[in-house]
Amino acid sequence: MRTLAVVGLLGDLDRGELTAWIERGWVCPDAAESGEWEFHEIDVARVRLIRDLRRTMELPEDTVELVLSLLDQVYDLRATLHGVRQAIAAQPEAVRAAIAAALEKQ
Repeated sequence: MRTLAVVGLLGDLDRGELTAWIERGWVCPDAAESGEWEFHEIDVARVRLIRDLRRTMELPEDTVELVLSLLDQVYDLRATLHGVRQAIAAQPEAVRAAIAAALEKQ
């Protein structure tokens, strides 16, 4: 989805504001050959989140940046934990049981 399509989809967002969010690194769409931005579904979801933080919740820019940073950290942590879970699942039963026992003691 290109820049104008995203702006049209959201209605209350203008191109300049979206460009500012890209320049701040809040949204990272791909650059298309035409010089336009190419937004994937995840990018559009992030734009909607930023719009809600700014408009609905009326958060100032510095707070939006903090919220986005924290959400990115949570997402990264979830991905890491998923990898750990897969690694544990690939271990022999004795190792999985030992890990489960160690976690129960915590």
